[in-house]
Amino acid sequence: MNKCVYVCVGVWLRAHVTLSLLYLRHSVQHSLSQLSAALVKRESPERWPTLFLLLNESTRSTDPQERQVGLLLLSKVVESNPEPFKPHYCQLLQLFSSVLEELGDPSCLYYSILTVTAITAYTGTEEMVRNLMRALIPKLIVALKHLIKCDQVGGPPASEAMEVFDELIESEVSILVPYISEIVYFCLEVCAEEIVTATQFALSCISVLIRLKSKAVLKHKLLSPILQTVFPVLSTAPPPGQEDPEDRAQDEDDDEDDDNGSENPKHLAAQVIDSLALHLPPEKLFPQLMPLTEACLTSENPYERKAGLMCLAVLAEGCADHIRNKMLSSMLQTVCRSVSDNSEVVRSAALFALGQFSEHLQPQISKYSAELMPLLLGYLSGLNHSKTGHVTKAFYALENFLENLGEDIQPYLPTLMDNMLTALNHSENLKIKELAVSAIGAIANAGKELLVPYFPPVIESLKGFLTDTRDEVRSLQTQALDTLSVLARTVGHDVFGPLAAECVQLGLNLTDAVDDPDLRRCTYSLFSAVSSISPDCLHPHLPAVTTIMVLALKSTEGVTQFLLMDDDDDDEKEGGECDSVLEENSENEGEDRDIVGFSVENAYIDEKEDACDALGEIAFNTGVAFLPYLESSFQQVYELRDFPHEGVRRAAFTALGYFCRAQHKVTSCFPCTLFLALQKLLSVVLSSFLEAVRQDRERHVVMAVLESMNSVLKSCEGETLLLRHRLESGRRPGVTMVTNDALLRRLSTMPCCRSSPAKGFPCWQPLSQLRLSLLISEIWLRLPTCRT
Repeated sequence: MNKCVYVCVGVWLRAHVTLSLLYLRHSVQHSLSQLSAALVKRESPERWPTLFLLLNESTRSTDPQERQVGLLLLSKVVESNPEPFKPHYCQLLQLFSSVLEELGDPSCLYYSILTVTAITAYTGTEEMVRNLMRALIPKLIVALKHLIKCDQVGGPPASEAMEVFDELIESEVSILVPYISEIVYFCLEVCAEEIVTATQFALSCISVLIRLKSKAVLKHKLLSPILQTVFPVLSTAPPPGQEDPEDRAQDEDDDEDDDNGSENPKHLAAQVIDSLALHLPPEKLFPQLMPLTEACLTSENPYERKAGLMCLAVLAEGCADHIRNKMLSSMLQTVCRSVSDNSEVVRSAALFALGQFSEHLQPQISKYSAELMPLLLGYLSGLNHSKTGHVTKAFYALENFLENLGEDIQPYLPTLMDNMLTALNHSENLKIKELAVSAIGAIANAGKELLVPYFPPVIESLKGFLTDTRDEVRSLQTQALDTLSVLARTVGHDVFGPLAAECVQLGLNLTDAVDDPDLRRCTYSLFSAVSSISPDCLHPHLPAVTTIMVLALKSTEGVTQFLLMDDDDDDEKEGGECDSVLEENSENEGEDRDIVGFSVENAYIDEKEDACDALGEIAFNTGVAFLPYLESSFQQVYELRDFPHEGVRRAAFTALGYFCRAQHKVTSCFPCTLFLALQKLLSVVLSSFLEAVRQDRERHVVMAVLESMNSVLKSCEGETLLLRHRLESGRRPGVTMVTNDALLRRLSTMPCCRSSPAKGFPCWQPLSQLRLSLLISEIWLRLPTCRT
């Protein structure tokens, strides 16, 4: 009965929508178009022939109002369900080609561009469709310029229409290749207009194009125009009486401002320079960049000096080798002088630059500890703690520098710990306490056992934060848990061992009492830290610990699909899941899985990442005790190897390596019963490693896979060589081929990332090239029988 009612209502709606659409007010037309889109989403448009008739007649009408309504309806129904319209893409693109030439009706331009955006991801490989789409690019640029002008006087929102280039870059960047120069110049013109939302889009677009097509940027001589446009954005002073978001005093509840600030034009301009540093050779970049930077650094305008320092800061990662070898001393002197600048915005930028240097220019920068540590300690002692935003930057610089000092921290340890303990015990500002707790973790990482004399007062302070479950101290509590994990790993078993069991129980109690992903991920780190010094304390709690972390890996909380899969696919998934990944037929291991778009909340992604890391380490450290939980943990981690977020993928591959090593360690105790299980596990995991090395676009993920592969080969060398023929045969490249190709790719990308890597490989920016070559060489040496 309900189905009959639904069908009757659907028929009635389809008939009345098409009859009414052309004769009502615009707001009602808009609502009816959305209703039509909902109907098309539920059912194939082929079942609504009057819709096609209406679209065909209205979009080609000579009546401007009727044509506008037709294009509005077309944009809504295609956006809701693009694929059924695929047979009509050529016809649609020809229509848009003519509409985009008529600049007199901004609404028609706007709706046409929205429809192009909707179909871009579905263009496929048909040559005619791709050629029509490619021919549309110049007309899109002209139309968007016109929409930007109209937007300023109340026309359709140009920034939404500009997302067509986002979609093209994401889905069909090859279509854009002949027009890279025109698109970049269009984006630069948009930046010059100083319209905030449009400028944000333009800068983001330039950054992505640099990442994907760096060689084209050089070929078309776009570097100089990009820099000439980006620097004025980076050095613009805020309106009178206002401050840049990063320079405002941060309150405890100021998270929203922080989030908005991360997408402001200045930050995006800095990201453009960061992309240039990551993907262009320093020999090409620095001759054009440094004159602009030096002019800013010597300016009387504090915001221009700030821009120069921000530029130095973002160069540190991508041009690390060049700076370490040729410019470190001079750049460090400039930054240190700026720490004493009379402008607070300049001092903040200098502290940020110092933090970036400390993070990316190791180990050379640690040699300057005699100059930098007194400077930072003196600066911290004179800070006004009410300006927490500025204090945060000072702590950021200090922490990053301390992390790598090692035993060289000893002369500064009394002063550092006196400052931190004073902040913990006497400051009323929760943010200052949080920063001090975080800094103690950095001090512990550097000093390790040198921190033992300070352990009792530190633990006494942390206990108060760890047991306080009020919402207003949640951030401090989370940081205290994180630092507790660091202390567990650094002060030694004799000092921390007596607290191990209490810490495990504390973590379990907190996960039961508080529903917070940040807090949970810190408890996972605490569990893994305890497993490294006192694994026996974790054995009784493994059922609870593994359950919590597996649930975090399964959870979709904070992850929203924005491309809906077909209902039939969902039904198949529910009814046809295999019982175990390890039982899958090997022929299906490499099959492509459906890719779905996601939007994510960072806290939940961080939780998944830390859960993977913790599960792997706990499995290895607890050995036989973890065996009952190995298969369930493995299945959930294995499913995350193609997760959209690179950090989760990295952690998943690292955990898979740990699982192999854990199984090998247990198998050595029970070889007769567990040998086949180890072989099966190694077969699946090594195959996934090889696939990731060849296909993953993110260098951090590939580096993590190679490191994990090296650890597995080192631990399980004999067993992995038994798999040689399986790994070397069939359609999947073997260890020898992949490591060879990775080394060739590393050599072909020196001294920068090339935009046209060897066939079959994604574009890969080299990170620590010496480390990579040594790692590949070590893997190679572990495969003596495969060298031929």
